[in-house]
Amino acid sequence: MMDPNQAAWSGTIFVMVMSALGVALLIVLIWQIFATQRARAVLTREDEYRKLAERATVAQEQAAQGFSRVATELEDLRARVAGMERVLKEVE
Repeated sequence: MMDPNQAAWSGTIFVMVMSALGVALLIVLIWQIFATQRARAVLTREDEYRKLAERATVAQEQAAQGFSRVATELEDLRARVAGMERVLKEVE
């Protein structure tokens, strides 16, 4: 038969072990919740960077098209000025 004092200690030790396991489980749970939140934040940030890069690429392509149009118009303007210079030289 078990001594009542020994039974009390057994119950106390059981409660302490279960409490320690409960605290450990709670710590792991909280840790995982925060890890999940960090992972979601990283994914959101990466998605925003991807969208920003796509917008920058579109803007760069539009700027390149604009520069191409300006270069074409500048070449046309140079040809016109050269023609006007020829006319002015002939008039002199």
